[in-house]
Amino acid sequence: MISHDDLRDVLTRGDLDIEGRLGGASNATLRGTATLSGVDAVCVYKPRRGERPLWDFASGSLGLREVAAHRISEALGWGLVPMTVWRDSGPFGPGMCQSWIEADDERAPVRVVEREPAAGWMTVAEGEGYEGSLVRLVHEDSADLRRLSLLDVVLNNADRKGGHALRDADGRLYGIDHGLTFHEEDKIRTVLWGWAGHGIDPEDIGHLRALSDRWAELVEDLEEFLSLGEIRATQRRVGDLLDLQCFPEPVGAWPALPWPAM
Repeated sequence: MISHDDLRDVLTRGDLDIEGRLGGASNATLRGTATLSGVDAVCVYKPRRGERPLWDFASGSLGLREVAAHRISEALGWGLVPMTVWRDSGPFGPGMCQSWIEADDERAPVRVVEREPAAGWMTVAEGEGYEGSLVRLVHEDSADLRRLSLLDVVLNNADRKGGHALRDADGRLYGIDHGLTFHEEDKIRTVLWGWAGHGIDPEDIGHLRALSDRWAELVEDLEEFLSLGEIRATQRRVGDLLDLQCFPEPVGAWPALPWPAM
C-alpha cells in the first residue's frame, strides 16, 4: 500500500503514461499511470488546456478548484476527496492530477429507481421515465454521504451529480469532479438534498469549528488555487453553517439539481 506522502509525490512529479480519454466528460479527462522511482499510481489527469470556457468561472481555473476541494476535505479530516494535486507539467501541459478510484457500481450511493426506496434511502426527486413510468432519484441515508453533502455546502458545489459520488470495493465513499466549486455567489446544485433543513451532526459542527479556528493558516494554502474573494466567501459559508447548524434548503434563485442528475 502506497503511503499518503508517496502518493502525492508520484502524482505531482511522476512520469505520466496516458491510457485514454474518459467519455462523457465536458473537459479533457484522461486516465493514465504516474510513475516515480518504480512506484505506480493510476490517476486522472485534466490538463488546463483541455478546459471548456464557462461564463461564470475563470478560464483555466477548474483544475485548481479541484485541488482546493481536496485541501478543504483534508483540513476537515474527512478524507472524502481522493488525493488531488496540481502538476506544473504533463503530456498536455500543466493540470490537475487525481488518484483513480475504482468504483463498485453495486455500492453506488445515488441511484434512479422505479420503485419505492428501501429503508435507509431518501427520495430527492420524482419524474417520468422513458416509457412513462414513475422514477425516483434517491440517495443513501448514510453518515458519510451526509458528510459529503455538508462538504458540498462548504465548497459551494454547483455540480454534484450522482455519478460524482463513488464507493469502492471496500465501501469507502469518495466525491470527485469538483471543478465547479468555490464561486463567490451561492450556486449549490446537488442531488444530495435529502438532509435539507436537517440539523448538522454535532461531531461535524466540531470539525467545522476547528476549520474556522485555523482559517488563517489555511488561507496561505488556498491562495495558490483560489481568489481572495472566493476564499472569503468560503469562510463566510463555514461561519453561516456554524451559526445556523443546519443544512440549507433550495432557494429557487439557482437550479437545485444538476443536469443531467447522474
